Amino acid sequence: MLKPLSFNSQVNVAAPGRINLIGEHTDYNHGYVLPTAIDRKINFSFQRNNSQSICNVYSKTVQKGFSFDLKDIEKSNEIWENYILGVVNEILKRKKDLQGFDCIIESKLPIGAGISSSAALECGLAAGLNELFNLKLTKKEIVFLSQAAENNFVGSNCGIMDQFASVMSRKDHLILLDCLNLEPEFIPANFNSCKMVLVNTMVSHSLAEGEYNTRRKECEAALKVLQSHYTGIETLRDVNLEMLTESSEHLTGAQFHRVKYVLEENKRVLDAAKFLKAGQLEDFGALMYKSHYGLRDLYEVSCKELDFLVEFTENISYIYGSRMMGGGFGGCTINIVEESQIPSFENEVKQAYAEAFGLDPDVIIVSPGEGTVVERV
Repeated sequence: MLKPLSFNSQVNVAAPGRINLIGEHTDYNHGYVLPTAIDRKINFSFQRNNSQSICNVYSKTVQKGFSFDLKDIEKSNEIWENYILGVVNEILKRKKDLQGFDCIIESKLPIGAGISSSAALECGLAAGLNELFNLKLTKKEIVFLSQAAENNFVGSNCGIMDQFASVMSRKDHLILLDCLNLEPEFIPANFNSCKMVLVNTMVSHSLAEGEYNTRRKECEAALKVLQSHYTGIETLRDVNLEMLTESSEHLTGAQFHRVKYVLEENKRVLDAAKFLKAGQLEDFGALMYKSHYGLRDLYEVSCKELDFLVEFTENISYIYGSRMMGGGFGGCTINIVEESQIPSFENEVKQAYAEAFGLDPDVIIVSPGEGTVVERV
């Protein structure tokens, strides 16, 4: 096991978590999303260790380490290790010349909060190895490679949003990302006198991972049904509400609801971007609430704790919008709050949540940050 004190770093990396203002569960349906990286990161230090194939990784955060051989990569029983192994596996599949390395990781991201610590872990590792061994991977190749690691090795069928935001973000901007052609539009994150505030439910239901994959399968099954009834349907982007209604008798109730949510959410994302550009925060926030209701009622990925936190904000004048963020069944809500009122909000929401659930929610102020940064020492 790698000891964290005997280390001569050759490459340092800072890989950020991400938030998503609106557009949840739309990326793997080739829709629109509005994410950005945040100013909280996972930090990596890398060095070559002069071996041909032995790699050592140590996490200061969990105070655990592990070693593996590039010639014999197998899945681990430790979930966080598989994100590392998956990235290395994808690099090797691309016939890149890796050799033995040591890596120390320290995370400033809360685990299970829905701010994609997994994507930051994948992208940071890939970017560091790219620099350490001069692999000549482009930023987009790092994005795709990291997503593939999560899909193929970890077994989570995530879309592209998290990795794209973690690598490609620009400071003080949001990304209006078309997940069909991966064309980004960088929009200034102008929230006037407001800040983005996350409230962590402090719960992570065991449903989350399995239900995430289930939702994706439901959408894919619905797409096949719609393709059998209409020509020119390649993705759910090619479907409208009239088509969906006409085909309802051929879809299960769940399939109908999932697609209806995706169609409505895609429109909300595009409208939200227009409102943000125009400085219409009230209209922007109203779409955040509608997004949450859709996730709760049609996509069915919310939970009582998330619903409580969103409903708590609905009649507070200094909060413009709130919704659940991430895969669902726990994690955070994201809120647009007047900066001067954040201390009051924090006190009130903590008290109300503790009375309802006996838990102390973590309140986190975040700012739009830059994507993954690599530094050769």
